[in-house]
Amino acid sequence: MYQPPQFRSDDPALAAELMRRHAFASLISTDDSGFPFVTHLPLHLEERDGRFVLLGHCAKPNPHWRYLQARPEALVTFMGPHAYLSPSVYPDLQRVPTWNYLTVHCRVRAQLVEEPALKDALLKKLIGDHEPAYAEQWRGLGEDFARKMLAGIVGFELAVEQWSAKFKLNQHRPEALARTRQAYEAGSEDERELVEWMKRLGMEDRK
Repeated sequence: MYQPPQFRSDDPALAAELMRRHAFASLISTDDSGFPFVTHLPLHLEERDGRFVLLGHCAKPNPHWRYLQARPEALVTFMGPHAYLSPSVYPDLQRVPTWNYLTVHCRVRAQLVEEPALKDALLKKLIGDHEPAYAEQWRGLGEDFARKMLAGIVGFELAVEQWSAKFKLNQHRPEALARTRQAYEAGSEDERELVEWMKRLGMEDRK
């Protein structure tokens, strides 16, 4: 992606936080004709030996797993909070609107997870991310039901070979910082979360 240096973050802890807080990602690879194919899905992030690994699954009728099997290299994108920014935040009139956002892109290599016990373990990690209490219900549904459900999905591990994080928060426009924060603090959930990230990145201290 286009990455101006003022918006780039090389901090893996910040990238991991964004991926965990906004875990519904886009998995992008190519179909058999070479055209991009996209699946939107939640992914579980693990850190192994200092590297990121993403775990997920798709329905068996979804051909994406076959595309990953044939061409393991893929792209995963995570979109964090984002919001419009009015030019009214600037002290002068010769300005234009913009859009602030946080995103992480990961270049990955896929490996399928097809053995039932491993798929079950993968599902439990996703359950743990989003509704830990459901784990007990899942265990109580019985082995026959679980086998049937597991047979309907294909799991995968996505080893992250390269990642980039872009935190576009108008860092290069300090003259608008105070009014940007003020506008976002009174705005939507995404706008308020952008203020949190501005604080995390130390932007509240800039003059």
